[in-house]
Amino acid sequence: MRDYYSPVAEFYEMVAARQAASSGPALAAALAGVDPTAGPVVEIGAGTGRVTEIIATALPSARITAIEPSTAMRAVLTSRVAADDTLRERVTVVDAAAPDLPLPATICAAVVFGVAGHLDEPARVRLWRRLRSRLAPGGVVVVELMGVRRPREIPPALSIRDSIGRHDYEWWVAGSPAGGDLMRFTTTWRVYRAGRLVREVSDSYDWHTLDGDQLARESGLVSRPAAAVTGAGAPEVVVLATA
Repeated sequence: MRDYYSPVAEFYEMVAARQAASSGPALAAALAGVDPTAGPVVEIGAGTGRVTEIIATALPSARITAIEPSTAMRAVLTSRVAADDTLRERVTVVDAAAPDLPLPATICAAVVFGVAGHLDEPARVRLWRRLRSRLAPGGVVVVELMGVRRPREIPPALSIRDSIGRHDYEWWVAGSPAGGDLMRFTTTWRVYRAGRLVREVSDSYDWHTLDGDQLARESGLVSRPAAAVTGAGAPEVVVLATA
């Protein structure tokens, strides 16, 4: 799978903090009934580790396998884990990409945030089947989607404005249909100092749009929403379970 994140990894913590705040409560609720003694939690696309921290708090005795293919993102993830004595004992960081990643024989849960739409349908089906075959009774697969269920035009919008030191940061996001179920998202980071633009970094990526019903069909699992979509582009969290 292409490394979508390294070109803008230096800015990603500003995105990840907001992702954790918006999707974290739904994830914690989805994991509440999981038995951590049944096997580790597998986090696919762990990024910089913000969601890893949510998993660790929700399941304080669980082992976590945090899988992240981007070298730049994994560097931050490993630093975050290494700086926390509790996480150091419980989190194993793995360099691998979906769908053909190493999986333990049995898992109590899987967390797939910001990843599913990067995979086409055959790759997703292969991933869901592999996860389902290892899922312990009562286990869940928690999936975060983009909040865009069908391709549509999304005009450029300011998604983040933040400040670090003497720099002000803006993150602009736009999207457009790219054929079939694909959306092409373009993101632009602008860095200002004293009101003057000093840097601009742009990137784009494709995202296969899908929803909870399609996830259920692909996985053979029962799908239920863990959090409501709160507006255009808002994250949507879906729980997949055997019943």
